[in-house]
Amino acid sequence: MGKALIIGCGGVASVAIHKCCQNSEQFSEIMIASRTKEKCDALKEKLQSTTKTKIHTAKVDANSVDELVALIEKFKPDVVLNLALPYQDLTIMDACLKTKVHYVDTANYEPEDTAKFEYKWQWAYRDRFKDAGICALLGSGFDPGVTGVFTAYALKHHFDEINYIDILDCNGGDHGYPFATNFNPEINIREVSANGSYWEDGHWVETKPMEIKREYDFDGVGKKDMYLLHHEEIESLALNVPGIKRIRFFMTFGQSYLTHLKCLENVGMTSIKPILFEGKEIVPLQFLKAVLPDPASLGPRTVGKTNIGCIFRGKKDGKDKTYYLYNVCDHQECYKEVGSQAISYTTGVPAMIGAMLVMNGTWTKPGVYNIEEFDPDPFMDALNKWGLPWKEDFDPVLVD
Repeated sequence: MGKALIIGCGGVASVAIHKCCQNSEQFSEIMIASRTKEKCDALKEKLQSTTKTKIHTAKVDANSVDELVALIEKFKPDVVLNLALPYQDLTIMDACLKTKVHYVDTANYEPEDTAKFEYKWQWAYRDRFKDAGICALLGSGFDPGVTGVFTAYALKHHFDEINYIDILDCNGGDHGYPFATNFNPEINIREVSANGSYWEDGHWVETKPMEIKREYDFDGVGKKDMYLLHHEEIESLALNVPGIKRIRFFMTFGQSYLTHLKCLENVGMTSIKPILFEGKEIVPLQFLKAVLPDPASLGPRTVGKTNIGCIFRGKKDGKDKTYYLYNVCDHQECYKEVGSQAISYTTGVPAMIGAMLVMNGTWTKPGVYNIEEFDPDPFMDALNKWGLPWKEDFDPVLVD
C-alpha cells in the first residue's frame, strides 16, 4: 500500500489515475495536482465513489520547484508520477531530489525553445539521485516504455544478443476529423516535423522528415504506410542493448494528416519561433494547438485499433533468430473502460505500472534509469493484468 503524487491531469494522466483507482491494493492514496485544480476535482468526483483509493487534489505550478517541494512535503508520497509536459521534467526531478522521493515519467526532457528531446539532461542527474538514495525511472509509457520492457524481455528470454530492432507504432484509429492529433498537438507536431534519425553501427544517421517510408500489414489493423522518425528510446536502447547494430522507429500516418501538416508547415503555423501579432507575442504552434480539437475529446468518436511493438533480430545459441512482440489495443474498448482513446490508454497504463513497481520496491535502485535496465518480468505480467496484453510472433514479416 502506497501513496502516489500524480502531476498533470490531461488524457494520459486521466487513464493512469483510473488505473491507480482500479489498483487500490497498491495505491491506497493518490493526489492529483495540476495548474487547473478544477480538472483534478472533476476527476476526483467521478472516481471517488468507485474506488477504495483515497483521492486528494491540489493546484500546483510544475515549473516551480518551491511549489512542488511544498506539495510533496505536505502529502508525503512514496513516488511522484510526472504526467505534466516534457518541459517540466527537470523542475519535478529537482523537487524529488530535495524531498528524497522516487520519480517516474513517460517522456524525456525537452527544452521549450528547441524541438530537441534527448536524455542528456536527465542522465546528468544520475549521481545526485544515487547519492540521495532515490530512484528515477525514465520513460514509463508505451514508446518509450513498453518498447524498452519488450526489449529487455526479448534479451532475457529469447536472445543471447540482439542485433536489429524495428519499433513499429501503428494507429489504425479514425476520429472523423480532417486533421487532429491524438496527443498534445504541440509535442506531436514538433516530433513529426523534425528530421528523422536511426542508430546504425555506433552512430546516428539523420534523414529528412518523412523521407523513409515503408508499408506494413499490422495484425488487427491491416496495411498501413509508416514513416521513419527519431524517437527517444533509440538513444537509451543503443546504450543498453549488447550486440546492437541498428535501431529504427516507424510510425503510421494517413495521407490526410500528412497533407494538412505539410500545408500548415508551408504557411508557418508549425513554427515554435514567437511572432508579433497585434502587439502581442505568440508562438504559431501554440496558437494552432488552441484551434485544433482537444485530443481528450477524440475518445467518443475514435474507432479502430492501435498496434505497437518491436521486431527483434539476433542470435540465440549461435543461430539467427527473429521475434516480434506487440500489443493490439481497441479505441472503443478503452473509451468504454476509462473514457479515453487508445493513444492515452497505451501510455497511461504503463505509467501506473511503472509507478507501482517503483513504489512497492520491486524496481528500486538508487540512481536514474531507463526502463529496460530493470527486470522486465513483473512489468510484462502487469501488462497482461491491467489491460495491455501482449502477443508474440516467431516468424514475422521483416521491414526491409
